[in-house]
Amino acid sequence: MSAVLAPSPTNLEAPAGDEHIGKWASFVASPSLRLTGRRLLQAIPVLWGVTFLTYLFLNLLPGDAASQLLGANATPAEVHQLEIKLHLNEPFLTRYWHWFTGVLSGNLGASLANGQSVSSILGQRLPVTFELVVVSVVVTMLIAVPMATLAARKPRGIFDRVTTILSMGGISIAQFVFALLLVLLFSDIWNVLPALGWTPLSQSIGQNARYLVLPVMTIAIPLAMFVARLLRADLIEQMDSQEYIVTARAKGLSRWAQLTRHALRNSMLGIVTIFGLQVALLFGLTVIVEEIFGLPGVGQALLTAVNDRDAPLLEGIVLVLAGIVVLVNLLIDVTYGVLDPRIRHGRSSV
Repeated sequence: MSAVLAPSPTNLEAPAGDEHIGKWASFVASPSLRLTGRRLLQAIPVLWGVTFLTYLFLNLLPGDAASQLLGANATPAEVHQLEIKLHLNEPFLTRYWHWFTGVLSGNLGASLANGQSVSSILGQRLPVTFELVVVSVVVTMLIAVPMATLAARKPRGIFDRVTTILSMGGISIAQFVFALLLVLLFSDIWNVLPALGWTPLSQSIGQNARYLVLPVMTIAIPLAMFVARLLRADLIEQMDSQEYIVTARAKGLSRWAQLTRHALRNSMLGIVTIFGLQVALLFGLTVIVEEIFGLPGVGQALLTAVNDRDAPLLEGIVLVLAGIVVLVNLLIDVTYGVLDPRIRHGRSSV
């Protein structure tokens, strides 16, 4: 009788549990997850430092919330009584520690001006600012990418010269001056768009769009001129020096096909980098834009908090905006690996 041979270990199927463990181990060891973990750990001291410096600078400003809220006609006794009620008579570090420990427990505190919770104020105002920023970024891309691509198609041509002049003008003009010019043109002279006010998107899409046009133009047009200028220069450089463009040209592709299929695709990393550097500036611009056009967003609340010396509200806004900037830059770092596999594989070896 012939002996029965045992199956070779190499032919045995791996247990289902080992397969799941292997998938989990590969997920934990992925470069993107490690990058995310490092960035989140680095964000902790950044966010703490931002909030501490904000509290410190607000404390150095003349006056306090009690005197600001009561006005110039308040007596010293009334001011002192309100200071005790708002705990403003306590030392600076004590007040900051109370706020900081509250944040660690998920409580951003209450506004000194009206007693409303900071979380509810942010919940009402953040959607306005988010809508303004997101729509502005979309409009910026819709203007900048075609403008830069058409200009790079024929450098030093008529369209390129015109867009160069427009770009320099858009970069040079101050945002608040541009906003006032838009109001003068579209609200005062032509009377086609409202200069002040806001309608939530949930109430009326049409009215929301009408109130959003001028603020979005104020942010998007100068930013689009800036992005188009940089993107045009990058596209022209790629068209003149990159080997893959030479290969595409040798295959008989037209210059437009070389631009749109190859050069523009590789320039996406540059566009992502630009928006990563500009995200903090975008939220800074909303402060000016929301005040000019009367939008009930976070920027308007930020100015009110500084004027009232409202530390809890100011700190809550700064903490949330700083967190958004950190998360956006983290998303951009991860996007690099998606757009360029060489970056992703380079991280995996680190």
